Amino acid sequence: MSASNYVLLLLVGALAACQTPPKSIVTQPLSARPQMPAYKPATNGAIYQANSIRPLFEDRIPRNVGDTLTVVIEEKSSTQTREETGLKRDSNYSMTGPSVKFPYLGGLTGKLAGIDLSAGSSASNSGTGKSASSNQFTGSITVTVIEELQNGNLVVSGEKQMSINGDTEFIRLSGIVNPRDIRPGNTLSSTKLGDARVELQNQGNNHAFAQPGWLGKFFMTILPF
Repeated sequence: MSASNYVLLLLVGALAACQTPPKSIVTQPLSARPQMPAYKPATNGAIYQANSIRPLFEDRIPRNVGDTLTVVIEEKSSTQTREETGLKRDSNYSMTGPSVKFPYLGGLTGKLAGIDLSAGSSASNSGTGKSASSNQFTGSITVTVIEELQNGNLVVSGEKQMSINGDTEFIRLSGIVNPRDIRPGNTLSSTKLGDARVELQNQGNNHAFAQPGWLGKFFMTILPF
């Protein structure tokens, strides 16, 4: 392989790497199929079936692997910081030198009068800073129970994809659900998720246009300023 072909291959690889979507923060499986029971209890009659019995007054809430529930995304965050500093320092110094006589100059006597010295310094510093940010993410996604923990909590995960005019939107969510927080209709607020991972990513022409080019990314990684 010639040097020019090798350089071209590296350039193509770099361009392909720049188009790689960002790594997802949801690392667990996004779905799970219902588990087959180890055995099926024998049928007990024409009406009562032990393998599919549900108590009469029991709510049919998700509890087994493969069950689904709808998570209503209600994420909102707002932060605000303000900082003010004020420093001031004043210093003054003064000194008077002693009088000096010259006794060994015969009939001449001399006197060095006292010398007054003074110095002063002043320094001040003041500054102020303020920053604020606000984010809001609303929507809904139906997730699947992928694991039931020993204490009864459910590990859920799911993904939603929407493609519109060549742009694809990905919504991914995972977390731990306490069945007591599930509302009627098998819905749950995202604020009730434990260890929550919620993300929204876009791929397509609009997303690519908003991102800096590969050459700009290269210079941003090596320039110290």
